[in-house]
Amino acid sequence: MTTALPWLVLFLPLAAAAVITLGALRRPTLAARLSIGAVLFAFAGSLLLFSRGVTGETSFTWLDLGNLQVDFGLQLDPLSLLMLLVVAGVGSAIHIYSWGYMHDDPGLPRYFAGLSLFTFSMLGIVLATNLLQMFLFWELVGVSSYFLIGFWYERPSAAEACKKAFLTNRVGDFGFLLGIIVVWATLGTLNLGELKDLLAGDPRALGTVATLAGLLLFCGAVGKSAQFPLHVWLPDAMEGPTPVSALIHAATMVAAGVYMLCRVFFLLAVPGSAALEVIAWTGGVTSLLAALIAIQQSDIKRILAYSTLSQLGYMVLAVGVAGVGEAKNPAPAMYHLTTHACFKALLFLGAGSVIHALHHEQDIWRMGGLARRMPLTFWTFLIATLALCGVPPLSGFYSKDAILALAWESHHPALYALGVLVAVLTTFYMFRLVFVAFTGPAKSQAPDHAHESPAVMTVPLVLLAVPSALAGFWGIDAWFGRQYGVVTEPAASWLQHLVEPFVHAPVAAFGGLLAVAVGFGAAWFFYHGAVSDPLPAKLGALARAMRDRFYFDEIYERLIAWTQDALARVADVVDRWIIGGVLVKGTHGTVELMGRLLRLVQTGNLQTYAFLFAAGVVILLYFVVAR
Repeated sequence: MTTALPWLVLFLPLAAAAVITLGALRRPTLAARLSIGAVLFAFAGSLLLFSRGVTGETSFTWLDLGNLQVDFGLQLDPLSLLMLLVVAGVGSAIHIYSWGYMHDDPGLPRYFAGLSLFTFSMLGIVLATNLLQMFLFWELVGVSSYFLIGFWYERPSAAEACKKAFLTNRVGDFGFLLGIIVVWATLGTLNLGELKDLLAGDPRALGTVATLAGLLLFCGAVGKSAQFPLHVWLPDAMEGPTPVSALIHAATMVAAGVYMLCRVFFLLAVPGSAALEVIAWTGGVTSLLAALIAIQQSDIKRILAYSTLSQLGYMVLAVGVAGVGEAKNPAPAMYHLTTHACFKALLFLGAGSVIHALHHEQDIWRMGGLARRMPLTFWTFLIATLALCGVPPLSGFYSKDAILALAWESHHPALYALGVLVAVLTTFYMFRLVFVAFTGPAKSQAPDHAHESPAVMTVPLVLLAVPSALAGFWGIDAWFGRQYGVVTEPAASWLQHLVEPFVHAPVAAFGGLLAVAVGFGAAWFFYHGAVSDPLPAKLGALARAMRDRFYFDEIYERLIAWTQDALARVADVVDRWIIGGVLVKGTHGTVELMGRLLRLVQTGNLQTYAFLFAAGVVILLYFVVAR
């Protein structure tokens, strides 16, 4: 790979962020054009690299410290090429949409500077050739997401949300860093290509630390991809602007964890490691937990946030079950990541269109009748909903089917059943949203003056609707399969492709369709035409627990109070009374007391001095004679 194009794709967004910060903070139009132009160039460059099938690695020595030599480089292969398209493509749509959504915000230049920095950081993760380089871009994603989530920092809720996201991710990132150190200490290199070759020659090279290294690396994905138990930051990230929510929850930040797991899959699937089993069940539990919570949320963005959590759980589950058998192919996880990036970005941008039309109203129980007033937003939102639920022939059907088929074929019937159950719940809560917000009766005066959003916001919706509907026919799974040595023949016709899942994996395909039917039927029964939520009266305490997110925030608050706060109080006592009181003030007080006592003999009276001198001589003679 000799072309300079990948370097331009990576660094142009950084250049845009720098120029905006240094010279365009008072020129919103220039800032928007710089940021949008940079990401559009990144997308065009990514598309050119993908179409030409450019592969290879280019790097230069960055750190050379004794036994540690780290290169800074770019790696292009089937995995990174398509991920570049996802990040830059979805990012381009979100940038353009942002120009309309945030047009009147006084902080617009600062917003676009943050978007460009975030894009640069994500592209850096995708192209990284070694674990240390990936970790640095990983941290840059955390920093830039902190800026974006807390963009409206004058709001206490936004300020708290960005701190919560940043600190929660630091927990996972600490484990990720420890995993990198374990890998380097054991194998002597951090270069991904060298690590892969080394383990191909000696699969047991990690020895007894194989499971430990895998789980520590997984900690990074638990934080970034918001897996249980570090999932609590993601819903609160809704305090940022809606395009930021789309950016974080679609193809970028939360997808970084899944991408990293697929990139280092060869480290997780080594013989003797139990890491993949833990990963699979973590993803399954997260998927079910988030789907249950989404059922009782009323904020349109929070429903989509918990939906993202649930779908990320699906992807992590797919990585976990991919280690069974000889193929060891996590391509279904990347397949679902790609399709999910399109339809989830579309859902968030559709939600942003609704919020914009209703003057920042986000409660679905104050909406209704929007399908007539905002037809373009409604139909694109419906396409994305159907794709998310897994309705054929939309893209989500094929990617979700690939995960269910992988779970069934890897002899994990419990995880397969859990996946089908989550598919039921997904259809239920998404059509609950559609029936209440779009097709049901108006429940307040907020929708009375709603109208379709301007073209700068609706055109990205239409553009994202295309891959949301058709990406299942584009051979994405076969493309990712090449990364893991799996070659599949493309279907001879679109009709053959349409029925292929029912032929090759009928249990998964029919299970997914049954889930859609059951979920839709339940949503129709409870919410078609509803003006209030009937579930709280029927489920009682369970509904309250789902509405209150199973009290995880309260549990963590108590846990921190019992551990960190208690330790802080003990440290305060030690510092205040032992170190500051006994040691510092005690020493000072003793010296001061002795000084005061000694000062008493300094009277200035010659008779007193003569008496003390004589007394001293007597004492001295006493000791001499006595000895």
